[in-house]
Amino acid sequence: MTRRQLSEPCSAYEDSPDYRSYSSSDYQTTRAGKHPSRFLTGFKGYLHVDSYAGYNELANVTLVGCWAHARRKFDEALKALPEDKRNKAVAAREGLEYCNRLFAIERELKDKTPEERYQIRQVRSKPVLDAFLAWLKTQKSRVLPKSSFGQAIYYCLAQWDKLVAFLQDGRLELDNNRSEHSIKPFVIGRKNWLFANTPRGAKASAITYSIIETAKENGLNPFQYLIYLFEKLPNLDLQDKNALDQLLPWAETLPPVCRMNN
Repeated sequence: MTRRQLSEPCSAYEDSPDYRSYSSSDYQTTRAGKHPSRFLTGFKGYLHVDSYAGYNELANVTLVGCWAHARRKFDEALKALPEDKRNKAVAAREGLEYCNRLFAIERELKDKTPEERYQIRQVRSKPVLDAFLAWLKTQKSRVLPKSSFGQAIYYCLAQWDKLVAFLQDGRLELDNNRSEHSIKPFVIGRKNWLFANTPRGAKASAITYSIIETAKENGLNPFQYLIYLFEKLPNLDLQDKNALDQLLPWAETLPPVCRMNN
């Protein structure tokens, strides 16, 4: 099972004899759908995504929606109401509570195996989803599409097939927060430096963040890991694949100083 990340956050899960968790950022000058298609060439499996339309062009991929985004829509709709109405039994709160029920179930399944998680979701999560869908269809005829509440309703209905795809496999998560969190350091940094001076610099930045976030995914101290790489790589035979494998973030041969608990 492998995870990849683009500039538009996503998480990918594919069958593999060995689990490897890594983050891979990709720089492009546009948001065209051809870029994820190129980046994920040959990939078959599940892809956790937000509502970015560029992923819709991918072949041999099951798109899995993000319930954190769906929940946020109802939360925003509730906050858009006058303060004296927010704690009452309004429809926006009802939609938020449907989402909260799904997240509550997932918290209970945190330590379950994928197989157990799959079975329990069929029994507990699916009925919530069925009831929620019926509720969404009822609300659709009652709301203004451009209102905050209307946007929440229409978002869920438009994304429904992706939102319920997590039922298909116990490895899948309810949201895309892992990728969102791993791209956050870049987003914060971008607010400070604003621009990459050249396309090559932007690509170098994507590579650097890929290394750092992959190190964090594998329990490494990124700073110490980079020091170790800078010490070893200049004297390494780059044609020796085994030697390179020993420097990868998941290699058991890495020294203790690279580990996060050190």
